[in-house]
Amino acid sequence: MRNLLNFLAKYNHWFVFLLLEVISMVLLFQYNSYQGSVWFTSANYVSGSVLAWKAEVESFFSMAKVNRELTQRNLYLEQQVSELANKLTEATKDSVWMRKGQFEPLKHYNLISAKVVSNRLNSPDNLITIDKGTADGVEKDMGVACGTGVVGIVYLASAHYSVVIPVLNTRSNISCQIRGRNYFGYLNWAGGDHKLAYVDDVPRHAHFKLYEWVETSGYSSVFPAGIAVGKILHVYNSSDGLSYRLQVELSTDFSRLRDVCVIDNKPVRERLEVLRSARDSLKLMEER
Repeated sequence: MRNLLNFLAKYNHWFVFLLLEVISMVLLFQYNSYQGSVWFTSANYVSGSVLAWKAEVESFFSMAKVNRELTQRNLYLEQQVSELANKLTEATKDSVWMRKGQFEPLKHYNLISAKVVSNRLNSPDNLITIDKGTADGVEKDMGVACGTGVVGIVYLASAHYSVVIPVLNTRSNISCQIRGRNYFGYLNWAGGDHKLAYVDDVPRHAHFKLYEWVETSGYSSVFPAGIAVGKILHVYNSSDGLSYRLQVELSTDFSRLRDVCVIDNKPVRERLEVLRSARDSLKLMEER
């Protein structure tokens, strides 16, 4: 305490000077409108600059949320484009169709937004890790997609992370079809280029053109129909000559993959389980 008093006594003239400066500034701005307006304008500019910088920082960090929302929105739009293309191909011209709400095929699915935390491209058995797990509703065998197309299928799920087998894995096998033509095949990857994959078992009687779209078929509980896979680049004969093999340029850029959505397919799984139970019941009745 004595040291503080000694310090104040030693520099008392400086404290008196600062006090008089403050009083003079208050009197100047209070009774002189010009100086007051200059001060407050400067202060507003400074505070405005600070607030603008703060807004930019908040905007930057909010981009993650925006990206998640855009990823989900792109998935919905992909589905809508697919449905519209199929209806136009069939040339039904049915105006009642849109009023029935069939323009929203993903409305029965819950999309779980996630971020990619690990991704490999240069291995035959590539795996992707995402930051959502069972605590977020993710389960094994759920489909994963991004705003531009198919990504893969959940292989393992812990509480807060999941491992995905992507299209770029030699063990991946996803049912797909040529958009608007109802010719089916199975998507697989042979290794090598991360932009190319193949659709096998396309029937020989199929009619299609190069650069037509391939999409998910919806004939499984993993993916709904209409999620983009890629465009047809080349057509080959299968090794046994009984079907076609299509080389496809993937719509998903795995080298830049960041935001994805896990597709909660429980309603579809329940429907398929009911159908499977019905078939089993009919078989038992026939055996009797």
